[in-house]
This record gives sequence, C-alpha cells and structure tokens, in this order.
Amino acid sequence: MKKSLLGALFAVVLSGASAAPALAVQAPDAPAKKPAPRAVNFAGTVALSNCSGSVVRMPDSQPGDPALVMSNGHCLEGGMPGPGDVVVDQPSSRTFTLLDAKAQDVATLKASKVVYGTMTDTDVSLYELTTTYQEIEQQHGIKALELQDQHPEQGRAITVVSGYWKKTYSCSVGGFAHELREGDWTFKDSLRYTSECDIIGGTSGSPVLDDETGKVVAVNNTINEGAEDCSVNNPCEVDENGEVTVHKNIGYAQETYGIPACIGEGSKLDLDAEGCTLPKPSGR
Repeated sequence: MKKSLLGALFAVVLSGASAAPALAVQAPDAPAKKPAPRAVNFAGTVALSNCSGSVVRMPDSQPGDPALVMSNGHCLEGGMPGPGDVVVDQPSSRTFTLLDAKAQDVATLKASKVVYGTMTDTDVSLYELTTTYQEIEQQHGIKALELQDQHPEQGRAITVVSGYWKKTYSCSVGGFAHELREGDWTFKDSLRYTSECDIIGGTSGSPVLDDETGKVVAVNNTINEGAEDCSVNNPCEVDENGEVTVHKNIGYAQETYGIPACIGEGSKLDLDAEGCTLPKPSGR
C-alpha cells in the first residue's frame, strides 16, 4: 500500500464485371468504426509530497465549481485512516504540483479542505481547491480529468499515470476482486491489473485512465509484493464464499464510478444523495 492506439483502416476492393446487373444490389451496411483512442498523457495529473493524484471533475461539474483533486485515502497528510474511519470536510492547506501533457510542472495548486477520505471499502481522498475548473483551464490550459460514472469493463486497455514519478504504466483490466484484504483494511470490488502494470511506491493515488475514452475509471492504490499473508503491501483476494486467492506481483486500483453520485452542485459532498454508496462517518 506504499503505492503509493490506433484506429482501423478500411479498404474496399471492387472487381469489375463485363455487364452491369439489371437490378442494383444494396451493399450491406459497413461496420461501425470504433472511435479513435484518446492519447493518454500527464495533463491534469498532480504530484503530492508522498503520492500521485489528479484534478478530477464529475460528469455534471460546472466551470465555476471549485476544482477537486483525487488521490488515495492512505495519502492523507494526517496519516492512514483506520478501518471504519471516514474523514469529511476537514480544513487543509495542502499543495499539489500540476503537470501538463509533457509532465512539465506548470503550477502549484492549493487545497482549502479535505472533502472526503477513507480506507474503508475503498481507498480514496478528495480535496477541494481554492481555484475553480475554469480558472485552472484559463490560467494554465489544463482541463480536469472526468470520472466515468459506469463500472469499468474487464479487458479494457488502461493506463496508470503517476504525477509523482512522471511515469505511466499501461496494461488491461484483468478482473475484479470481490474483496481485497490488506493488513487491517478491506476494499470492495477492486480492479485488478494485468501484470504489465508493475506499479511502485509513489504511484499511490494515480488516476487509472481508460485508453479509449480518456476517462478515469479507478484510483491506483496497491500491489502484492510476493507474500501470501494478506499483510500490508501483500493484498489477497477473498471471494463470495470466503476463499482466499493471492496474485503475486499483481497491482490493484479502487473503482471510482460511484463517486459522481456523491458530489453535487458546487462540488459539494452529499453522502445522503440517491445512489451514493461511499462509506459514511460513524454515527450517520
């Protein structure tokens, strides 16, 4: 847990005949072309003091809304939340280094508060910035990355983009873990990478982008380093029947498609909103 494309070319070849047919024959519909994948780059990612992150927007976010930065719960400046702990609306003056497409530092962004943070069921933190999406785009030419609001699909090509290391890792969605246990923490419905995404410390909190859409489908958070004991840095999977499986040297991310339902107008957190399933603070 220290972790912290090409389009298709079509050709039609027609062979001539000595006489035209009496009746025109309608050609079958051409197969629909898949949209060309977006080029994944570093624009919108950030570097924290100990982790990676990204400036993210919801599908319904407005230009004048305060911008949000997403990272891991275990990257919070106050330390890792314990099992069951949920941090909501806590003041913060944390800073983030904003990167452009070529991984060059373009600005320092500042938080006003921690909107949300937890390591229960997921591993995520959201910071509200002192600047809006529109201000960041106008001043630095950087657009926020959009969170996908649908469950990611197995087999999709993805890229983990680390602002801390200014490095990318490309692989595919290998599958999903019903439960991922690591030390005292349990994460639910985690995204499992294929082996090419051999993430390292400092990549924690990196956005996981769908290569075709360019949208964020998860937030990178951990990798098994070779042990089979479900300890910190050695997560194990537990299925619906309680059977434990260990995928040595395989990394994981926490899905983010459920977050948009919890963020309302003005980037405000609403854990009681319809469809919001993020864990709530104890007593709520």
